[in-house]
Amino acid sequence: MTNKLSLRRTQDTVNPTGLSPEHLRFLTEDTYFAGELVQYQELMMMYNCAIHEVRTKLEVLNADLSVRYQRNPIEFISYRIKKPASLIRKMKSRGIPVTVSAIEGNIHDVAGVRVICSFIDDIYVVAEMLTCQDDITLVQTKDYIKNPKDNGYRSLHLLIDIPVFFSDQKKTMRVEVQIRTIAMDFWANLEHQIKYKHVIQNEEEISAELKDCAETIAATDRKMMSIRDKIEAGKTEDPLDEDLLERLAGFRIPTA
Repeated sequence: MTNKLSLRRTQDTVNPTGLSPEHLRFLTEDTYFAGELVQYQELMMMYNCAIHEVRTKLEVLNADLSVRYQRNPIEFISYRIKKPASLIRKMKSRGIPVTVSAIEGNIHDVAGVRVICSFIDDIYVVAEMLTCQDDITLVQTKDYIKNPKDNGYRSLHLLIDIPVFFSDQKKTMRVEVQIRTIAMDFWANLEHQIKYKHVIQNEEEISAELKDCAETIAATDRKMMSIRDKIEAGKTEDPLDEDLLERLAGFRIPTA
């Protein structure tokens, strides 16, 4: 894990925009952001720095919980900057002018961070600890765990604003944070692979089967949490663990 994080940070330093060479080539060949390439790269650099700020906060929380409670609620963290082609497609579909100046106010998932947790209740603990920090503003919450999408998709989505200090200014940047369990992430990734860019003849049948799989995986998530609770109940009570559970029991994420 350490080596992977170190590698990603080195890459961020070499390419602070977070865009791959392939995406940079796309921009130089595409006509939509012609004449705005420098401004586009600067904005993507700012989003990439915002991602770095959020990742650092999450890594600090995980380290803190590891020492205080002898457990890591976060299994791993991934992140991405929205690809130029995807960004252009989304702006065109919404009738938004495809200009750099139109991106910030209209597209809220340019910067994305995905947090993978072991158990369902870990998701809400991590969400609370992140959003209660005084420099984080919670803009919107979409709880697809308590209210799954029609296709069975489950995850907790948070839109947050975070200040980033640059050489000449402090700028508030928006980041979408998705928090889900390993099982939820497994289903979402496979569902995307199966359906992405495929013309499905028996789509209704396939969709129903995928939803059944989502329900099975959700039941497994709940069962694993129950098994963990039974194991924990057999241990000598730790006041620190009890304190964490009390915080979780009273936590409610406000819907903006």
